[in-house]
Amino acid sequence: MLTKTIDKLPPQIKKEAMDYIEFLVRKHRGSKRKGSWKFEWAGCLSHLKNQYTSVELQHKASEWR
Repeated sequence: MLTKTIDKLPPQIKKEAMDYIEFLVRKHRGSKRKGSWKFEWAGCLSHLKNQYTSVELQHKASEWR
């Protein structure tokens, strides 16, 4: 069904559709390689726990972005 629909498109649009399909394939492959979440950063701000509350740190993080 997809190939029949693509065959109806003009050549330039076919190329654009193919580019997009290839993008989706790369994106999907990339998400599989990433694996699960890692929390290597956990505790990196522990030296600031007496200086800021967690809410204050969230606000600081927003400023840094």
